[in-house]
Amino acid sequence: MKRTIVSMPGDGIGKTVLPEAIRVLNAAGFEADYVHGDIGWDFWCSEGNALPQRTIDLLKQHKLGLFGAITSKPKDAADKELDPSLKGKGYVYFSPIVSMRQIFNLDICIRPCIAFKGNPLNFIRKDGKGSYEEPIVNTVIFRQNTEGLYAGIEWTNPPANVRSAFESHPKWKAFKDVPNEELAISTRIVTKHAATRIIRAAFEYAKKFGYKNVTVCEKPNVLRETSGMMLKIGKELAKEYPGIALWDTNIDAQMMWLTKNPEDYGVVVAENMFGDIISDGFAGLIGGLGFACSANIGEEVAVFEPTHGSAPKYQELNPSIVNPIAMIMSACMMLDHIGETAKSEKIKKAIAKVVEEGKVKTYDMMKLRGGPDVFSKGACTTQQMTDEIIAKL
Repeated sequence: MKRTIVSMPGDGIGKTVLPEAIRVLNAAGFEADYVHGDIGWDFWCSEGNALPQRTIDLLKQHKLGLFGAITSKPKDAADKELDPSLKGKGYVYFSPIVSMRQIFNLDICIRPCIAFKGNPLNFIRKDGKGSYEEPIVNTVIFRQNTEGLYAGIEWTNPPANVRSAFESHPKWKAFKDVPNEELAISTRIVTKHAATRIIRAAFEYAKKFGYKNVTVCEKPNVLRETSGMMLKIGKELAKEYPGIALWDTNIDAQMMWLTKNPEDYGVVVAENMFGDIISDGFAGLIGGLGFACSANIGEEVAVFEPTHGSAPKYQELNPSIVNPIAMIMSACMMLDHIGETAKSEKIKKAIAKVVEEGKVKTYDMMKLRGGPDVFSKGACTTQQMTDEIIAKL
């Protein structure tokens, strides 16, 4: 069956890396039609909506999306850049990728952090004998994608009924004299249903791919209710997977342990913000965000994206200097999701060959500061990296 994929370049370098991923998909023999989906900062500024209804309708129809990158700015900056004809009409900026996750309940976010052999950016450490070693990093982060601190339920200068609700809690005594106009509140919401889905998905992934442990990474010693619920559910579900060990770590300790013994961790599962933090931490061990891919999966719709941002300072460079591998790997996750595993493996093996050979490197792989002068120092363009990957297919 020939599929239709909603292509959403978004902002900044998303407009560069997404077409490169499609070039690789075509070269690998994946046949699909691509329809463009409007999303991003330009549409906030011109329409007051960074995720127009027409793009939502496309995703409803076709169920699969590839997404490049998004620019998000603080509330005041967003208001300032809104078209003058739209100001004062009640428009409020909200991240389109967060909106997409909530509209389609893309509650399971998967972020593999797997090192390629020969990547000069891979994590190394002293081995205790005066020399260095490169541990094998093969960790997959499962991030709950729709709840937690990123659910967007927050207030500045909260209304009376909200303040009244918080005043019913005994811990509010510390804030009872704070004037409303000096008060901002963000809530962390975890539901049993969503927590069960993400933790079960983590165990199922570990079972399918042979990982020996699942780590629930939270902070239950402080966030007793929300993190406590995550850990409790993890312990209950672990009984159904006798061959897989359940570990639990606190988020702060986890960030220390991932740079001491990252090879110990198989699958790690966490709430929204903690999952975001952990996945960026592990991404740093495998070469940075240029290698970090992700999937946002719901019961019907799935969207695949690199975890890097829009990097607007690099958008205007011609030729482009950015690393397309994270976007290409995200496209591979899409192939895996729809059962096209042979094509996915073919592309991943091609990337592995290019990285291990080390003849073609983007500026980040050479540890250079990004800028137009990187080519004179031996860095390749974005398109040259894609060409080399295609040549290895």
